[in-house]
Amino acid sequence: MRIKLVSFLAFFLVCNFETFAQQKVTLEDVFKNNTFSQKSVQGINWMKDGQFYSKLQRGQAGPKVVKVNVATGEETAILIDGESLGVNFSTYSFNADESKALIASDVESIYRRSSKGIYHVVDLEKGTAQKLLNGEKIMYATLSPENDKVAFVKDNNLFVIELSSDQLTQITDDGNWNHVINGAADWVYEEEFSMSKAFAWSPDGQKIAFIRFDESEVPEFNMQLWGKLYPQDYKFKYPKAGESNAKVSIHFYDLTSKKTVKADTGTETDIYLPRIYWTGEANTLAFLRVNRLQNQIDLLYADAQTGQSKVVLEEKSETYVDLNYNDDLRFLEDNKGFIRTSEHDGFKHIYHHDNQGNLIRQITSGRWEVTNLVGVDEKGKKIYYISTEASPLERNLYVISLDGKNKKILTPEKGTYSVNMSKDFKYFIANFSNSTTPLKVTLNEASGKLLKVLEDNQELKSKLSTFAMSGKEFFSFNTVDGTPLNGYMIKPADFDPNKKYPVLMYVYGGPGSQNVTNAWGGTRDFWHHHLAAEGYIVACVDNRGTGARGRDFKHSTYANLGKLETEDQIAGAKYLGSLPFIDKSRIGIWGWSYGGYMSSLALMKGNDVFKAAIAVAPVTTWRYYDTIYTERYLQTPQQNAAGYDDNSPITHVDKLKGNLLLIHGTGDDNVHYQNAVDLVDALIKADKQFETMYYPNRNHGISGGNTSWHLYSLMTDFIRRKL
Repeated sequence: MRIKLVSFLAFFLVCNFETFAQQKVTLEDVFKNNTFSQKSVQGINWMKDGQFYSKLQRGQAGPKVVKVNVATGEETAILIDGESLGVNFSTYSFNADESKALIASDVESIYRRSSKGIYHVVDLEKGTAQKLLNGEKIMYATLSPENDKVAFVKDNNLFVIELSSDQLTQITDDGNWNHVINGAADWVYEEEFSMSKAFAWSPDGQKIAFIRFDESEVPEFNMQLWGKLYPQDYKFKYPKAGESNAKVSIHFYDLTSKKTVKADTGTETDIYLPRIYWTGEANTLAFLRVNRLQNQIDLLYADAQTGQSKVVLEEKSETYVDLNYNDDLRFLEDNKGFIRTSEHDGFKHIYHHDNQGNLIRQITSGRWEVTNLVGVDEKGKKIYYISTEASPLERNLYVISLDGKNKKILTPEKGTYSVNMSKDFKYFIANFSNSTTPLKVTLNEASGKLLKVLEDNQELKSKLSTFAMSGKEFFSFNTVDGTPLNGYMIKPADFDPNKKYPVLMYVYGGPGSQNVTNAWGGTRDFWHHHLAAEGYIVACVDNRGTGARGRDFKHSTYANLGKLETEDQIAGAKYLGSLPFIDKSRIGIWGWSYGGYMSSLALMKGNDVFKAAIAVAPVTTWRYYDTIYTERYLQTPQQNAAGYDDNSPITHVDKLKGNLLLIHGTGDDNVHYQNAVDLVDALIKADKQFETMYYPNRNHGISGGNTSWHLYSLMTDFIRRKL
């Protein structure tokens, strides 16, 4: 294997190189004292004229939404005062003309993106608040375009309330837990299509389009909740790979006639309907239709009066068409068509189509990816977007004309940006970091010119200067087939090139993911710094199948998840082991979720390379994971049994030689505890010794109370003993 080390951005986060005089990063610093937590600027919403933005402030007197002058940075008004309203709200949103706002309090999370809470409608001029539905908890409250009604979901049904009279209209009446959902997504759509609300007001406020989920035939999954004399059963619909999905349909409710019309979504019923968009015309709804194998996405228009539909655009693939890369649909005014993103040419880029779906032009192109379509300025004939053009490890803001000319980078600093742009495209708020710089929030003109620093985390920087820490060193090497892979390593602050160090590799590795980026890290990064302070080198490699390097690189793992990814992690370990300062007999690997799948499989298939592995909340067989995610990459188990079984850790338990720590939460609604149970059973049958820990009632994040401290203390102790 040809090995090449490209080390750059080598640096120290310390002001004094005499590291013995500085503190080591301790577990208490990371998990008890929150020493390395960074500040941000929360709840910023641009106001309609672009000269002001609003932001949420929290204080002892209660939450407030204040109005801020862009030019001066001064707070000019209090728009919503939680203390005077007597509402301890946590979220807010304005209507289009900013005369009213919706605020939510006592918000209760359900799954990853869903929640319910008590909603109030605030009249901003009068300073009064109207409580909806007498304070009963509801979901996805949304003001109508005319500001006179609010639509919401409660008990799986869709409702509209007239604000002037409190008159309630129930649009659907067949909603029933674990049977039918109206206007809200089921579990698998919420998790894999990143959607939870499933209804939308028409532009004229006279109709509501909504998606209905009939999950009657979806098998139930049962979790036991512990802590009482008799454990409780929690049953919810979870379609595992190859099993029945919910039958989905799109409907239009007319508020005047009080009639409901069903949209024609085609003859095939085993489909996905993950997106709906009003086109700007009162009676035309656009929606996406995805087939079961997710290798074709169709854009359709439906007539809200008749339900009739037609296909406007289709995209096919021999592997899969990733919704996350073919989303970002923006309809232009005056029938000028729509802007969308697609991987059609092998990289995610921006395209302009007319209203009938005909291609006008491809706006961006190159061997790099558009990661986020920030906004379309129709008056200025410009598009703002985030891309990887500078480097797959970085994210920068660019502007380009609608005709594909005059491209310009607006954030040239090396690192990672996310952007919140004003509605009139005159300003943007930039969130920036890189591997040496914690979060910096700035206010900028659309040209990129800096107007004001809103947060620079100077306090955190001062703290960091008192700790002995080394930065990330980025490198690349060629894997077994000659493909270059990106990685980074964190060395001890007192690194001695003449010593031999043990290594812990950190992995996720799932399709389209990316761990190796020039960005500031979070809690796990600082745990890695603690391990470095204890004498370990921590390394990370992004294997084939990960993101930001084009469709072919990402799709190389199609139909055989785990094979190329583990080959690359093993190759990465061998590369690291070839370096003169690394002890190749003491290399470990750890990961969470897909990373837990990878770490356990790498320990077994790479039993002559890895000495230890920690698998947290791992998938151990893709037969147990959900339809949308799993079948996108593997087809169904009925079609591709080998793809499911050949690289399951359960299949390879007989190869285990090293030390395995298996961790799972019993209340994991995502990657079920069942995965850990079956792996444990297989290890016992294979007469393999291992260590395990379960966390009662904890979900996929395994957090809450003392949990994180306990978990990372456990993992740290295992690493000390086994590496």
